[in-house]
Amino acid sequence: MNIEHKLAQLQSRYEELGIALSDPEIYNQPEKLTRITKEHSSLKSLVDDYRIWQSLKSQIDDTREIVEQDEEPELTEMARLEIKQLTEELDQLEEKIRVALVPRDPEDSKNAIVEIRAGTGGDEAAIFAGDLFEMYRRYADDRKWNLELMDLHESDKGGYKDIVFKLEGNDVFGEMKYESGVHRVQRVPETESQGRVHTSAATVAVLPEAEEVDIKINPADLEFEAYRASGAGGQHVNTTDSAVRIRHVPSGVVVTCQQERSQHKNRDKAMAMLRSKLYENELEKKRSERAAARKSQVSTGDRSAKIRTYNFPQGRLTDHRIGLTLYNLDAIIKGDLSDVIKALRVQDNLERMQEAADNA
Repeated sequence: MNIEHKLAQLQSRYEELGIALSDPEIYNQPEKLTRITKEHSSLKSLVDDYRIWQSLKSQIDDTREIVEQDEEPELTEMARLEIKQLTEELDQLEEKIRVALVPRDPEDSKNAIVEIRAGTGGDEAAIFAGDLFEMYRRYADDRKWNLELMDLHESDKGGYKDIVFKLEGNDVFGEMKYESGVHRVQRVPETESQGRVHTSAATVAVLPEAEEVDIKINPADLEFEAYRASGAGGQHVNTTDSAVRIRHVPSGVVVTCQQERSQHKNRDKAMAMLRSKLYENELEKKRSERAAARKSQVSTGDRSAKIRTYNFPQGRLTDHRIGLTLYNLDAIIKGDLSDVIKALRVQDNLERMQEAADNA
C-alpha cells in the first residue's frame, strides 16, 4: 500500500471520528468519548502533514507546467529552482510521514505505573532511587502529566527503598517504557570521607496501566490483608489498619498500598497495581514470542539488563542500549530527559521500519 492511499484512509477515519465527536450523545458515554478523543487526537498530526503533502505535490505539478512551456528563460529557471526546493521539502515530509506510519505499540497511549527499587549499594542506592523519582517527577511536570503516589517505603538515610507512582497524560507509556531496566550511578557519597567513587544501582519497572477491560481477575484468586501503615503519613495513617496487601494466588504477585488514609482507597490503588502487573506479564509472553524475530536494542522486556550509567564525576550519562553518551548530567537528573527519550524512540522507530520492510 503506497503512502497516499494509507494517508487517504487515515484522513477518512479522522473525519469519521470528528463527526462522532460532534454528536451530543457521545458525552453520555465517557469511556467511548475518551477512546474516540484519543484516537482523533493521535491522527491529527498525520492528517495535517497529509494536507501539506497534497499542497506540495500540487505546487510541484503547477510549477512543472511552467518549465514544460519554457516560454521565458528567466521564469523557467526560477521555476526549476522552485521545483528543487519544493521537492526537497516533499522528501523530508515523506520521511517524517513514513516514521509516523510505522505501526505503534497499542500500549503507548496508556498511562504508566512506575516502580523504582533500590538495588546494590545500600543507603546510596536508596538515595539514588530518590534521585530517579525526582528526575521523573520533574519530567512529568514539564510534560504536563499528573503524578499520583501509590506506595513507598522510605530509607533511614534518605531516598526510598522502593516507590510506586502512576503517571497520567498523553502518550505516557510510549515515552516512559524505555526507562525499564537497571540504572547505575557512579559518584562519591556524602558519607565517603576518602573521596572514593562508589557504584550503586536502582531498578525501574514501567508498566502500562491496565483497565478492567484489559484483564479479568477472579476475586476468588485474591488474598486480602489489612495492616497498620508504617513510616511517614501522620497519626491517622500509622494508627489504623488502613494499609492493604493483596496477593494473586495463581501468579504469586503481591502488591501493597499504604498512601491513603482510607483502606478502601488503598485497596483501589492496590488493585490498579495488580491489574497492571498481571497485564504486563501477559505482554511479556507476547514479547518473548516475537523476540527471535526482532532483536531490539531498546527492548523493555529484560528488567535485569543494565541500561544506563549516571557518572557524576564526569557529568556523563551513557545509555548502553544505543551507545548514547551525553555530558549534561546535571540537567538530565533535574528532569531534562527529552534528548535521551527522543534518541531511544528514534532507534525504536528505525527498528520498526526495518521490521515492516522485512515483512513486506
